[in-house]
Amino acid sequence: MLSRRKFLAGGVLGLAALAGADTLAVEPRDLQPRRVNVLLKRLPEAFDGFRIAQISDIHFGPYMGQAGVERAVRLAQSFQPDLVALTGDFVSHPWKQGNGRSGAMFIEPCADVLAQLKDTRMIAVLGNHDHFNGANIVEAGLKERGIAVPRNASLPLERGKDRIWIAGVDDVWVRTADLGRTLRGIPTTEATILLAHEPDFADHAACFPVDLQLSGHSHGGQVRLPGIGALVLPEMAHKYPIGLNRVRALQVYTNVGLGVINPPVRFLCPPEVTFLTLSKDRNTQV
Repeated sequence: MLSRRKFLAGGVLGLAALAGADTLAVEPRDLQPRRVNVLLKRLPEAFDGFRIAQISDIHFGPYMGQAGVERAVRLAQSFQPDLVALTGDFVSHPWKQGNGRSGAMFIEPCADVLAQLKDTRMIAVLGNHDHFNGANIVEAGLKERGIAVPRNASLPLERGKDRIWIAGVDDVWVRTADLGRTLRGIPTTEATILLAHEPDFADHAACFPVDLQLSGHSHGGQVRLPGIGALVLPEMAHKYPIGLNRVRALQVYTNVGLGVINPPVRFLCPPEVTFLTLSKDRNTQV
């Protein structure tokens, strides 16, 4: 007969083994839809109910392949979005290799799958890992498949006489972001949605007439503990690492990502595709 001590010890080891299996094999593939309603005061009436599917941090490479991206694409399609926002880090370097061209070339199979969303407008920004491996290669792979990549530029979306802007900054981590240049030409009275890979860029963006920032980069920490949150977060993702936050008049949503980096685990932080619905904020209170 097992003693109580041995029984408890075995139970602890068993739970640890189950938790380990979850973090390695189950949760990284447990793709979740996150539904978020965002109220924007400057949203034109014609865009009330505008739907955005956000996919971020795919990290196509040793831990993410075609099947994982296909799951995300199918989930995004189910939302019937008006726009798909792709907020960076499409690639990772190959197993036991450093960053470089071989990592950047992962954009080819990754973008092939994303191109299945061909009936929906897609706009992307690059992340730090795209730059580490080869930003121009990643950009070209996306553009060849009809995905817009505004690097410090903005694109208008029109519905009748109404218009909003999708602005995209190049990566903050590698110091190529230029928000002033990005917003040049946008009337200050018109609603602007900013795609910026690193969420803490919101502190800077809040000084400009930007209504909503969509970001990734944090992975939510990949491992989160109850009452503690993320154990480790990357630079530029310490302040707004997950979900919807407000920085003065600006709102910033941080997607926890699709893929992983080393260690390739997730715990209480499953991958997501975000379903954002924009609504006109008619609250007149100041």
